[in-house]
Amino acid sequence: MIPVELVAALQAGPLDAALAPLYWLLALWSDLLFAVGDATGLGFLDYRFMHRAILVGLCIGVMAPLIGTFLVHRQLALIGDALAHTAFAGVAVGLFLNGVFSLGVSPYLTAVVVAVIAALLIELISEATDAYNDVSMAIVLSTGFALGTVLISLNAGGLAVGINQYLFGNLSTVSAENVAILLVLFAVIVGTVALTRNQLLYVTFDETAAAVSGISVTWYNRVMVMLTALVVVGAMQIMGVILVAAMLVVPVAGAAQVSRSFSESLLVSVVLAELAVLLGIGASYYGEATAGGVIVLVAVGIYVVAVAVGKMQARAGDDATPELGSIDSREA
Repeated sequence: MIPVELVAALQAGPLDAALAPLYWLLALWSDLLFAVGDATGLGFLDYRFMHRAILVGLCIGVMAPLIGTFLVHRQLALIGDALAHTAFAGVAVGLFLNGVFSLGVSPYLTAVVVAVIAALLIELISEATDAYNDVSMAIVLSTGFALGTVLISLNAGGLAVGINQYLFGNLSTVSAENVAILLVLFAVIVGTVALTRNQLLYVTFDETAAAVSGISVTWYNRVMVMLTALVVVGAMQIMGVILVAAMLVVPVAGAAQVSRSFSESLLVSVVLAELAVLLGIGASYYGEATAGGVIVLVAVGIYVVAVAVGKMQARAGDDATPELGSIDSREA
């Protein structure tokens, strides 16, 4: 039997038809969570919008630290803020086109396009003007947010009403189309990192040596900022523009406190991010609070715990190392 979601998608526009297999997977995901809800008695699993929010959260918990680990080690933690504000401009562009020209495009698709362009602009400004990265990020951030506010003011009646969901995130407004788009972004991000991990790692820790070995540093820098743009747009659905950058940084910072290698830090940051997202979504549902804010607060709480654990590990290591004066030379 063909799921209703798949039939409806095939009868809709070309975008829905292209995403039809993902809608079918979403239907299977909902069936699974309905069963889990019946078995556990968890009330929030009785709603499809929560199923979509949880799936988005799980994807964010992988994507954000996967890219954020590279960004933090490259001291580019603030690029998430710059791209989030330009993604907001992309959302405004989509809403403006829909409101004025009735094009029916997804605001998240226009956000992807604008955020990727902004990411490339950050790199191009840095290369063309020899400006530090924070200068190019500040220019792109302010330009993007200014564009978004201008478009909203030009058609305030049609845009301002629903703009809060993009600023602060909203669990209940995550549509099946947005989740399907996110799954495509997830596959692109994870697949690209898997194929280029060694090159990205080399460029992250030693650009000069990477260039000498024949790696195109400029190209991989651009790949990294474009992947960051995709993560920001995907996470914006439940995190909102204002808080989305936190998921690129906070879990990674927490993992750095307790990890001893890059690979271990990457794995631990994913675990911490997933924990923050799932606990945050559950707490925001029962507390009727904004999901993005709760998720960030949980992530910061986990970071504090990670710092404490890291300090205890360091102290235990110091205690285990014998002092020179305590070694009996007669035992040598």
